[in-house]
Amino acid sequence: MAETRTKIAQVDPVWSRITAEAEAAVQKEPLMGGLVHACILHHKSLDKALSYRIAAKLASNEMSMVILREIADQAYAEEPELVEAARADLVAVYERDPACHRLLQPILYFKGYQATQAYRVGHWLWKNGQHDLAYFFQMRISEIFGIDIHPNARIGKGLMIDHAHSIVIGETAVVGDNVSMLHSVTLGGTGKEEEDRHPKIGDGVLIGAGAKVLGNIKIGHCSRIAAGSVVLSEVPPCKTVA
Repeated sequence: MAETRTKIAQVDPVWSRITAEAEAAVQKEPLMGGLVHACILHHKSLDKALSYRIAAKLASNEMSMVILREIADQAYAEEPELVEAARADLVAVYERDPACHRLLQPILYFKGYQATQAYRVGHWLWKNGQHDLAYFFQMRISEIFGIDIHPNARIGKGLMIDHAHSIVIGETAVVGDNVSMLHSVTLGGTGKEEEDRHPKIGDGVLIGAGAKVLGNIKIGHCSRIAAGSVVLSEVPPCKTVA
């Protein structure tokens, strides 16, 4: 009886749903079988699938997929919060992106989600003092996905980056939980400060396409920044600025 309860406890309904979606996708489009099996169906858990996907995307002549996969596996094993964040990000994309109809999609196709998970591994490396490896992750994320996130930046759970082109997040930026941003968003400095010089984004903030938030300023929780805005001063909670 105890063994049965343990097995039930180990069942992951999210991963079960993803694999069911993957099997359905292969049945509907057999030509996708190789990709879907390699990225999803050959793995036993979300973290194993993500470590494979990150490694496959970031591998280069300078750094093999095998090494990158070992790094990601170690990160997920030593810091389970990375897997929790990956789940929260996945749900955020599914719930907030109207183009996302299956949990399978972000893992396979959405570069915003893939880049975010790669950044999270790079941030883990940075926190563990492996700065050169973290910089390598930043470089490859920028080259492959067109997103430049410094590995020292701190990003909460439930991030949704829609379209995910030309995103820039600086070294001392802090992003809260359940934040949404569209393409061409910059969380940068003004060029005048040193040390702590990037924005602090509260929980539940929405940042529209092309918005630039510059300097060590606070953006209050649940506020909205309209597309194309340039924000240079603090924004109170629950406000819309344009």
